Amino acid sequence: MSSVDRSTLLDKDKLRKKFDVSHFDLNAIIRGVQLTLVGAHRALQNPEIFTSQHYKQAAVAVAAGLAIRLLIAFPILGIKILLWALSLVLPLDRVSWDDALVDGLTFIEEHLLQAPLFLMSLMRYVTPALDDLFMDSLRWVDQTYAAKHRHDPDPSRLRAMYYPQLRLYRPTDGRTHSSGADESATIFLYRFARKGAISIAVFAASYLPLVGRLVLPAASFWTFKGAVGLGPASVIFGTGLLLPRRYLVIFLQTYFASRSLVRELLEPYFARIKFTKDEKKKWFRSREGLLFGFGIGFYTLLRVPLLGVLIYGIAEASTAYLITKVSDPPPPPSQSQGFAASQTEWRNKQKFLSLSLWNLDALHDKPPPYSEVDPHPVASRQ
Repeated sequence: MSSVDRSTLLDKDKLRKKFDVSHFDLNAIIRGVQLTLVGAHRALQNPEIFTSQHYKQAAVAVAAGLAIRLLIAFPILGIKILLWALSLVLPLDRVSWDDALVDGLTFIEEHLLQAPLFLMSLMRYVTPALDDLFMDSLRWVDQTYAAKHRHDPDPSRLRAMYYPQLRLYRPTDGRTHSSGADESATIFLYRFARKGAISIAVFAASYLPLVGRLVLPAASFWTFKGAVGLGPASVIFGTGLLLPRRYLVIFLQTYFASRSLVRELLEPYFARIKFTKDEKKKWFRSREGLLFGFGIGFYTLLRVPLLGVLIYGIAEASTAYLITKVSDPPPPPSQSQGFAASQTEWRNKQKFLSLSLWNLDALHDKPPPYSEVDPHPVASRQ
């Protein structure tokens, strides 16, 4: 083969890769949404949730939800009171800018800054309740699986349990692998402040003359280019040119918020299984469509007034069920070398997506030895 032919072939492979949407296909997204409901149902069947301890946590969650809603509404309420006071001396009933101001601030808080989701996620760094809920739910998922297959004629073909091994791992911060809660909270606050600043800057730039109309469509193209490929991202860009600014912002922020939600919900897993930054990126990318569906399902439910924090707890419990469908059972900590590298690709994706909704526990494939997945596990983690 000539050098020209090889160059052409390489260019075609690169182009095909850029338009590849296999990791973000519609079937995976739909299955992710289904796991939202199946995981929540499985979590609510856990009798441990109805103990006095969890009743107390549920009551605290509802109270926290009320406090969060009041905290978010307080600035808007203050501005309404100020406008009411001004209306006593100014003819505000003849203008509409006061209503536009209140509506704009509400929109920025709930859609641009994602204040409710931020405050709910912040609870992880205040109390270990969410981590405990994940582990308790993982134990229940194992127990349910064992009970469901107790009459299997060949028990050796069943999967290994997740909870007994995962509880042996010392939890740290899933991003820094440090044990300091202050450092973890600081990084979380920095990431939220950075995202909020970028969101506000892009939103403000969309009001610039001439080029402003292109800002949000361009941002949507750049956001989705790496996730879904050039083809779908181009369609999103074209659609963004036709959508009103408000709906395009909601679309973009919903995508970002659902991704952030899933990453926070998976923190108890990554706090125990140590992935490098590159391994973690590959782990998420190979499961991106399913995780997006799972995240968008719970993000929609989280917007229920007052009950959002309680639903956040159910989402955390459901994530324990999710992790048993997208990863292999962990080995003992003493044998964990190379395990994270072996999980970067979702091996059983096609088999799992082809299962019926009522038979999601039918997959029992044993993971291959780590040496078959990654012949140089130590080198890959450098």
